[in-house]
Amino acid sequence: MSIKAATVPLHEDEVIEGIRRWVTIESPTYDVGGIEAVLDAVEQDFEGLPVVFDRREGRDGYGGILKVSSAEPSNEKPILVLTHIDTVHPKGTLTGRLPFRRDGDKLFGPGLYDMKGGAYLAVAGYRALVRAGVPTARPVTFLFTPDEEVGSPTSRAVIEEEAARAAYVLVTEPARDGGRIVTARKGVGRFTLTCTGRPAHAGARHMDGRSAIREMAHQILAIEGMTDYARGITTTVGLIKGGTAANVTPETCTAEIDLRVPDPEVGAEMVARIRGLSPVDPDVTLAIDGGINRPAYPKTAMIVDMLERARQVAHAVGFDLADCPMTGGGSDGNFTAALGVPTLDGLGIDGAGAHTLEEHGLVSSILPRARVLAGLMETLR
Repeated sequence: MSIKAATVPLHEDEVIEGIRRWVTIESPTYDVGGIEAVLDAVEQDFEGLPVVFDRREGRDGYGGILKVSSAEPSNEKPILVLTHIDTVHPKGTLTGRLPFRRDGDKLFGPGLYDMKGGAYLAVAGYRALVRAGVPTARPVTFLFTPDEEVGSPTSRAVIEEEAARAAYVLVTEPARDGGRIVTARKGVGRFTLTCTGRPAHAGARHMDGRSAIREMAHQILAIEGMTDYARGITTTVGLIKGGTAANVTPETCTAEIDLRVPDPEVGAEMVARIRGLSPVDPDVTLAIDGGINRPAYPKTAMIVDMLERARQVAHAVGFDLADCPMTGGGSDGNFTAALGVPTLDGLGIDGAGAHTLEEHGLVSSILPRARVLAGLMETLR
């Protein structure tokens, strides 16, 4: 197979500068101004290309969504390139402990690995094809969303709507484990557990109290005890809040619970187990809200075929491309794969340190992975 994307002109310095411009606009999920500024920069990087913009206003305290589509009319289903431009890093991280900088092969910066680096590689790859006069196999639609890091509450419906129209989905989340892409992800569940007991003076009327925190301690052990590595199930109590003062028997305590499951059947089982928790102290009540918010993303036969095509493209570029075992991390690819649309994830920049102050991408991965993304746009029929 002749793959022109393997040799179209791409310039490392130009791509690094583009990544720098996007990364140096801080865009934590709840910073609407930052999100909109990144979307402005994205539009600027598509200027002069044959595309149509559809920019939708944000809602519910989140930024907007930008859809960029091939301008030439076509009856063919497009390739959907899926990207989020929000980050977990609070504003000020860039001027504090994680400035944009290069140290040898590493490019540091908030959100550079997860996932502005990969987002920019897809745009750079597409732009290289257009400049070289290389047609894409299908129309291409890019979707830039503002809220993936908190579960995609305002963008999920748009993602699913665009995926239902698409033939393939390419997700520019970062590479894993030394450059591997993602072909399967666990489903994700989120729950809030509230224990309500009976307040009392901790000294004078201790016997009258029913401690919500004591009850929560029992429930935490029960929830964490549901983890079963052999079955691919993990449960985590990650946030706890309760009580009003040290000398008051706490009336309420809440906990935020994270669940990861390998498939929908196990997901249904675990939702029933968590929602079926009962109090140890009969004088304390439990209220449990939540469920699966990202469906499992299984490795189907269509995804295996898509992976093989990606390997052929990578071989033409000059490296071997492998996938990793099912990962516990969720992404917007969970939504598209659950609809049965062939989805490849983890196609973004290689590196490490997502969500930490050591977050970085590898310069050596920039051109090869931009070419793979371009090559998939060129060849996915």
